[in-house]
Amino acid sequence: MEGVSAVPVPQPRARTSASDAPASRRSLALGLLLGALGAAVVLLASGQTWARGDAAVAGGSIPLTADGQDVTGVPAALAIVGLAALVAVFAVRGAGRLVVAGLLAVSGLGAGISAWAGTSDGAALDEKAAAATGDSAATVAALSHTAWPFVTAAGGLFILIAGVLALRFGSRWPTMSGRYERDGTPRPRKAPRTPRDPDRPEELWKALDRGEDPTG
Repeated sequence: MEGVSAVPVPQPRARTSASDAPASRRSLALGLLLGALGAAVVLLASGQTWARGDAAVAGGSIPLTADGQDVTGVPAALAIVGLAALVAVFAVRGAGRLVVAGLLAVSGLGAGISAWAGTSDGAALDEKAAAATGDSAATVAALSHTAWPFVTAAGGLFILIAGVLALRFGSRWPTMSGRYERDGTPRPRKAPRTPRDPDRPEELWKALDRGEDPTG
């Protein structure tokens, strides 16, 4: 029959997108929290004492310590890369977002592995023992490690999880630069100025104020 419009049928896809919105928001909040927290933990823990030992000298021994930066600077460097990648995730879209999310995950993985390797490393203290004793073959004795390398590894794990969340849900996250892009709406045109009418009284007075002859 003519004049009767068809009733639009709700699309299942729209319902699916609406149901995915809470999960997207949760993954976004969790990714930001874990990424920022992980980077902060790695940077903080890398500056703490990781290892202790003694260097034997004539008449006794010298206590020595090594912090995370002495053992390896890799976790701190990768934490900075991961933090930059976390911000960059919201500045790109499409394939670029996947690449940055992958960089975020790799940064966390590398920071965690390098920190874990430092839990049994004694090379940094051996170098300090050699410098303290003047003997290049000197090694540290009574080597022990603190819990800070494990804390650093945990921070790297947080960054890794943030990267995995970005890889899995990042396509649904908002884009920071989109807020500043033009929406394509044409700007309203200014109304044209009304041409002056030299015969109007106010125009005559304005001309006299300017020192002009309105009759000319």
